Amino acid sequence: MVKLSKTSKLDGIMSWSLQALETCQGSIGTDGKLVPACEGCYATTGNYVFANVKAPRAFNKEDWKRDAWTFDMIDALAKQTHFRWFDSGDCYAVELAEKILQIMQATPHVKHWMPTRMHKFAKFADVLGRMETLPNVVVRKSSDSVSGGLVDGQTTSTIVADEAQLPANATLCRAYEHEGKCNGCRACYSKDVFIVAYKAHGRKMAKVIRLQVAA
Repeated sequence: MVKLSKTSKLDGIMSWSLQALETCQGSIGTDGKLVPACEGCYATTGNYVFANVKAPRAFNKEDWKRDAWTFDMIDALAKQTHFRWFDSGDCYAVELAEKILQIMQATPHVKHWMPTRMHKFAKFADVLGRMETLPNVVVRKSSDSVSGGLVDGQTTSTIVADEAQLPANATLCRAYEHEGKCNGCRACYSKDVFIVAYKAHGRKMAKVIRLQVAA
């Protein structure tokens, strides 16, 4: 049986996740250190540190390798309208990405949102590109920046310290105005929203931004 997550932020929308950082190859910069966006990762704080929250993510890291996992996921999404991949962790293996693609293809009634940093690696280009051709899928390529820096892509995301850093044509995520919840917004799932900017939040991220400013 597959293990899905339900976070309050997503208004009850389900997600499938892995443990943060240990599956996030793209979190490491060319200097061998965590990139700024990942230094302040929300999925390494709060409830995410508890054993009962980590357990299904550890389970998922092995479970996806089953032959029947793809079919089980398709069944699990039968009544869903929206789905988020990776509210923590990332698509660390091409083989996993290929299986996710099959699930996306088999569930055209579901709007899939997949944030990822695996776009940094050439071996993922083909499968991510095939995902992007699907009308029900948004692969949102994540920037490493915490000051509004952008990456190339059809649909992308970045982090800003405040609205003054908001890139041109970007849509600001206003979850911070609603106790961290989406509050009905579905911008991240929309191909018409090219850039989503998330406002930095949390003490860990605030420290990262202070250090960036000091540097």
